[in-house]
Amino acid sequence: MNIRRLSINGLLLALAFVFSYIEWLLPEFLLIPGAKPGLANIVIVTALYCVGAGDALLINIVRIVLVGFTFGNLTAMLFGLTGGLLSLGVMTLLKKTNRFGIAGVSIAGGVCHNLGQLAAAVIVMQTTVVLYYLPYLILLGAAAGLVVGLVSGLCIKALLSL
Repeated sequence: MNIRRLSINGLLLALAFVFSYIEWLLPEFLLIPGAKPGLANIVIVTALYCVGAGDALLINIVRIVLVGFTFGNLTAMLFGLTGGLLSLGVMTLLKKTNRFGIAGVSIAGGVCHNLGQLAAAVIVMQTTVVLYYLPYLILLGAAAGLVVGLVSGLCIKALLSL
């Protein structure tokens, strides 16, 4: 990895970590346990489009692990990894099709992030009761994904014009 690429990835990781910290300070979003607006995903979507899927994956994994050790616990880290990896995988596949804009890719990522975390909750808690949250998490994931996608689109446009 060259020094320029390493520097860009380091800056993106630091920004994603700061956004994660800001989210950690926020109260529960709409009284749904664990629901947050996904601010760090602005960085991940931007990274996907500007530095590629491999670097976005590295940034996402390192951020989730650092945030887990700094502000959370192993369960939070497991939930973050499950949601983050599923989300990024789906976004990468959809981006490759060239059939979806940045906002559409991000919406799918937001929904899949919540689906991944819900699947982890079912496994960890050994109950399907948490599936009660599914409709709400789909709506919240789509809404957060739309906002993240719109903001990411502005960031990508600005970065690519440099």
